[in-house]
Amino acid sequence: MDIILLERIEKLGSIGDVVSVKDGYARNFLLPNKKALRANESNRKVFEANRERLEAENAEKRTAAEAQGKKIDGEEIVLIRASSNSGQLYGSVNVRDIAAALTEKGHEVNKSQIVLDGPIKTIGMFDVRVVLHPEVSVTVKANVARSDDEAELQAQGIDVMAQMFEEESQNTGGFTEERDPNAEPGEIAGEPEDTAEDEAEGEEQA
Repeated sequence: MDIILLERIEKLGSIGDVVSVKDGYARNFLLPNKKALRANESNRKVFEANRERLEAENAEKRTAAEAQGKKIDGEEIVLIRASSNSGQLYGSVNVRDIAAALTEKGHEVNKSQIVLDGPIKTIGMFDVRVVLHPEVSVTVKANVARSDDEAELQAQGIDVMAQMFEEESQNTGGFTEERDPNAEPGEIAGEPEDTAEDEAEGEEQA
């Protein structure tokens, strides 16, 4: 389907561009969210009549997002989770968890603005992109740990898991669990429906 963009869409184009997208993407996301219009003669006239207003509104929103971004960029959030001896989480950290953690720190962010390649499945430090505006994105750090003390060590740059494995390797008892070298983020059977929805939202943003 050919559409006229009403705002900049990453990997698609800028305001006023006429682009072709899959029908489902247009009908389910772009059109109902007023991010685009069907590309026909009447809509082209409507767009041109409102172009100046749309560009002014976009500039205003971009300025507000840039100001918000200065407060959020580089922010670190700590998420305490239970995990196995190999560092695999019992569950996962998704976009909803990250948005909630940022909100608790006083930032106005919703889950649709969080970009993750897939749910976080292990403890560690992770860079997470937050899209505040189609032209403004910042990066925050998600510190996923099993305790506040462990989170503090990770914040200092210490690889907690590597340290643990080194200590365990010196223990005559050996390991009770091993890392799965083939495990990839996003691969957990029976993943909750809301997590799947969050991943779908991330794909739409991309």
